[in-house]
Amino acid sequence: QVQLVESGGGLVQPGGSLRLSCTTSGFIFNLHDMNWYRQAPGKQRELVASITRDDSVAYSDSVKGRFTIARDNTKDTAYLHMINLKPEDTAVYICNAHYKGRRYYSPDDYWGQGTEVTVSS
Repeated sequence: QVQLVESGGGLVQPGGSLRLSCTTSGFIFNLHDMNWYRQAPGKQRELVASITRDDSVAYSDSVKGRFTIARDNTKDTAYLHMINLKPEDTAVYICNAHYKGRRYYSPDDYWGQGTEVTVSS
């Protein structure tokens, strides 16, 4: 019953912007860290942005200053705001929910199907 569904991808010109959404259900959203990964053709999956359940954020060097991750615990939704997009940002963007595991509780790792972002003239 766990679901993570990404939306907001599409074709955008270099320098443009997009906002990706990850709507979730079936787990306790506010106890999970939320991550955005991306995978470009022929490349390994890359972690680009994270936000913990305590609202601590982190970014990869390649997107720092251009991408902003956010979460809305009232909507069980995570977001990735992307500005000044570059052709090298072209990838499938994948949402992840992670629970690290604690005493008496096992880890969780849930994944969405991804949404495609293409940055091209």
